Amino acid sequence: MKARSLVALPNSGRATFMSVRDDAIREGSRHVEMTRLRDHGVEASSDRVAHEEPLEIQVGGTPLAVLMRTPGHDLELATGFLITEGIVSSRKALASVHHQSGGDDDANVIRVNLADEAEVDLESLRRSFVASSSCGVCGKGSLEIALRVAPALDDLARFEPRLFPPLLEQLRAAQVVFEETGGLHAAGLFDREGRLLVAREDVGRHNAVDKTIGWALRNDLIPLEGHILLVSGRISFEIVQKALAARIPAVAAVSAPTSLAVELARKSGMLLVAFLREDRLNGYGARERLVAS
Repeated sequence: MKARSLVALPNSGRATFMSVRDDAIREGSRHVEMTRLRDHGVEASSDRVAHEEPLEIQVGGTPLAVLMRTPGHDLELATGFLITEGIVSSRKALASVHHQSGGDDDANVIRVNLADEAEVDLESLRRSFVASSSCGVCGKGSLEIALRVAPALDDLARFEPRLFPPLLEQLRAAQVVFEETGGLHAAGLFDREGRLLVAREDVGRHNAVDKTIGWALRNDLIPLEGHILLVSGRISFEIVQKALAARIPAVAAVSAPTSLAVELARKSGMLLVAFLREDRLNGYGARERLVAS
């Protein structure tokens, strides 16, 4: 199945767009052999599945965490992970973020060097982190810890309900690797007018969020006051925790929120928009941010 165009581009830009799309599909998926059952019997075939590999993040030469991720936008993933886990609070704390150079496995190692003024207890952090594609850092934090790392929002942003449904199609159109594989989550960052700024895909929903927030940090957009984060699937505690670290006042999803996500959103002043469809939505958490025109 061919991935559709993300947006309608003029002819002068279409070649570049198609190249970017094809690069994303090539990096984010792999061909595998399969057996297909059809009405006429069993046949050998092949399929394209989501690519998954480990990524080790090192800080100052010390291994910090290993994330199971879809390769692509690794520098954004590492940068986003550092800010959403409260390790750094701004781009100024980062002296450099780069792939390790050397052997064949170096594409799966990111080396981070902190600025001289950054103070981080690396050994304490290393003991705290256990990450995987299924649960991220779930169980590590609590409401108190989350609010200590990133205090409640003082953002005054308000959002009209009609702003949210159009976000769905914008994110769907950007999910080119999902359309090929059916196996990736996505996260999209929108401005206060509902315009898509960036979308990222990954086998882990939390990784897609970190890539998105990492992009924002590398483009000097954090704190993300007045912005909206849209994620595929449910809104869990770690998604709200990561959005809070980036100072995002609204998180939306096509599925349900969890109880702990709602509680953290309420205490931190974040609006959760769940069960989002073209004609309806549910608001949770800081529902006062949802206002009719």
